[in-house]
Amino acid sequence: MIDGKTAILAVESSCDETAAAVVLDGRDVRSNIISSQIEIHKAYGGVVPEIASRHHLSNINPVVEQALEEAGADMTDIDAIGVTYGPGLVGALLIGLATAKAYALAAGKPLIGVHHIHGHICANYIACPQLEPPFMALVISGGHTNIVDVTDYNTWRVLGGTRDDAAGEAYDKVARVLGLGYPGGPLIDKIAKEGNPEAVPFKRVYLEKGSLDFSFSGIKTGVLNYINGEKQKGREINVPDVAAGFQEAVLEVVVNKTVGAALERREDKIVLAGGVAANSRLRQLLGEACEKHGLGLYCPPPILCTDNAAMIGCAAYYNYRAGIVSGLDLDAVPNLEL
Repeated sequence: MIDGKTAILAVESSCDETAAAVVLDGRDVRSNIISSQIEIHKAYGGVVPEIASRHHLSNINPVVEQALEEAGADMTDIDAIGVTYGPGLVGALLIGLATAKAYALAAGKPLIGVHHIHGHICANYIACPQLEPPFMALVISGGHTNIVDVTDYNTWRVLGGTRDDAAGEAYDKVARVLGLGYPGGPLIDKIAKEGNPEAVPFKRVYLEKGSLDFSFSGIKTGVLNYINGEKQKGREINVPDVAAGFQEAVLEVVVNKTVGAALERREDKIVLAGGVAANSRLRQLLGEACEKHGLGLYCPPPILCTDNAAMIGCAAYYNYRAGIVSGLDLDAVPNLEL
C-alpha cells in the first residue's frame, strides 16, 4: 500500500502503445507512462502486428521501471498487478502478459486480468472522481463501437455494437482514401473543421427499427464511390467537405443511438470512452444532445482516451476489490468479447 491506499501496478500492450502505471484506490494516478509507436507505423498506413510486438519487447521493462520510479514506489509497495489480456493483437498482448506474470511471480503479488474495453470505460472514474455507476457508456475506438449499459463497477450489458467496421477503423480507411495519412481519426477531425458538412451528404445508416447496432462499411464505400465519380468527371475533390460530410454522417447516428438508449433505459448520464472519444465534433454533438435532454456527460481527457495503463489500473482495482483475481495460467484472448 501507498499512503494507506491499495496500489496497483498496471501494464497495457494491446496494440501499439507500451504503457505502465501505478494507480492508488482506482482513481489516484501516481504515474502513467506511455511509449507510443505511432511514428513507426505511419510509414505503413496502420499498425503492423509483428513490428508492434518487437517494440513492446524492447520497451516494456524500461516503461514499467519508469512507472515505479515516477510513483516513488517499489514492488513491496504494490498490492496487485493488473494487465490487459484482451482484446487486441495477440503478440502484443502476450508480451504485456508475460511481463506482468513475471513481476507477479517474483514479488508474490496477485495477478488481475483486465478487459481492455472495461479499462476504457474506467478511464472516466479517474477523470471524474464524482462519477459512479449506473450510466450509459459509448465506447468508440479503432476496434470497437459499443453502447454499454453499465450497472456497477464490474457488471454491464452490451446493448449494441458494430456489425462490420468500427468507427475508428472507418476513419482510418477514409483518411487513407483522402490521402490524409495515419492515424485517420485526428486528421479527419482536424480538416473537417475547414469543410461544410452539408456540401457532400452521405447516407445515415440506422439499420432496422429499434436496433442499437452500427454499420460503417456502407459510408466508407459511399466516400470511395463519390471520389471515384468526381475523378471520372474531371472534378477536383474538396477534401475538407468530404471529411466533414463523412464525419457528420457517422457521428449523427452514433449520438442519436446513444442518447436514445439512455433515455429509453432512464439513465441520467452518459460516459464517453475509447480513442475516438477524443474527437472534438463527437464531444460537441453529444454535449449538445445531452444538454437538450437533461443528461450528464462525462468525457476523459485525450491522454486517457487513447490506450494507457492508468485506465487498466483503475479497472484492476475494482476487480481486486471484488475478489476477481487471475491465475498465472491467464492467456491472451485477442477477440475477447465484452
